[in-house]
Amino acid sequence: MDADFWYRKWATNQIGFHQDHPNDMLIRHVGALSLAAGARLFLPLCGKTLDIGWLCEQGYRVAGAELSELAIGQLFEDLNLTPAVTAQGALKLYHAENIDIFVGDIFDLTAAALGPVAAVYDRAALIALPADMRRDYARHLCRITKAAPQLLITLDYDQAELAGPPFAVDAAEVRRLYAAAYEIERLTTQDAHGALKKDMALSQSVWHLRPRSQ
Repeated sequence: MDADFWYRKWATNQIGFHQDHPNDMLIRHVGALSLAAGARLFLPLCGKTLDIGWLCEQGYRVAGAELSELAIGQLFEDLNLTPAVTAQGALKLYHAENIDIFVGDIFDLTAAALGPVAAVYDRAALIALPADMRRDYARHLCRITKAAPQLLITLDYDQAELAGPPFAVDAAEVRRLYAAAYEIERLTTQDAHGALKKDMALSQSVWHLRPRSQ
């Protein structure tokens, strides 16, 4: 899977992963992060998610990373904001009040460029990546966020029934990827039967990852 795969998805509007409302799981469980007013959250592979506007409405600041510049143009249009755009090495930074979005390959994003974040909200990044990339992504995410607490959403299903993305990520893999850096708690699992493919069993889980150093 390469960058062109995602560029084509956005160019042809094949974005079934985009939700037309803020994510219910985020609304229900963001309190688990115990964030202070004005806290800054990082949303990896954020697309044009409506979660960004919702988080800002709750008084948080948002940083994001997204490969597609088309997606981020649409994000700011939807928010009725005109961002300032500057070069950040191999990336572009789209900035507006309380919002910083880095456009380009997330693996080019450094901790210094990102700056401090209080937490990570990963709804669609880990499950968007094939297994070999998930290992590298998890290490990189821990590095650039200094293992900030996470609210992580995963899907689990029989991968033989659907090639992905989104990919199936089970509990064992969440622990394999993150247990060295985090205490891991599954907050909830809900049945999402048929959400990706008719008659296909599917479950969705929400995880709270707390840094082991805390």
